[in-house]
Amino acid sequence: MLTQNSSSVTPVARLLEGSRVYLRPINVEDTELYYNTLFHQEVRRLTGTQRSFTKEQIARYIEGEGQDSSSLLLLIALQEDDRVIGDIALQDMDSLNRSANIRIAINEQGNQGKGYGTEALVLMLGYGFGVCNLHRIELNVFDFNERAIRCYEKVGFKREGVQRDALYYNHQYHDSILMSMLQHEYRDRYVKQAES
Repeated sequence: MLTQNSSSVTPVARLLEGSRVYLRPINVEDTELYYNTLFHQEVRRLTGTQRSFTKEQIARYIEGEGQDSSSLLLLIALQEDDRVIGDIALQDMDSLNRSANIRIAINEQGNQGKGYGTEALVLMLGYGFGVCNLHRIELNVFDFNERAIRCYEKVGFKREGVQRDALYYNHQYHDSILMSMLQHEYRDRYVKQAES
């Protein structure tokens, strides 16, 4: 599939493809988009983001100065029109313990609750367990983000515990719920199902 940019038609690099979304690498042309996402009020609240960044800091991060081989940041785009609706990342990949952390953000409320995040998560989990050979992938979700908790449980994440008062945001403390999925749980749920 091709997408139109300001000067010419260029192919869209797709790392992982689903039926409704695909995951693609972030590049320096995405600086403005990613910068605006980091200042989207509801995304900041749901992710507990408190720091601020300049466009120059974002551009340097995208160009690789802030990234390392233990992280993979991808943008979530719609198959139908190549519109970017969020981002997803595997972070803190530990090859010795075969573990990582995953995070996801769907930017606009109009794109939430439609299954896009679920599909993106399943794609990234498949990459983490299959290509990166991870054994455990974990995440943290704040207690007020009930939609995300339901999504993670639907995908197959299990609750492990609660970090009490882990986030101080907008003059209030919030608990962080730790959830994880193991490689065999992913395989039993998605790989064996696809094989049958």
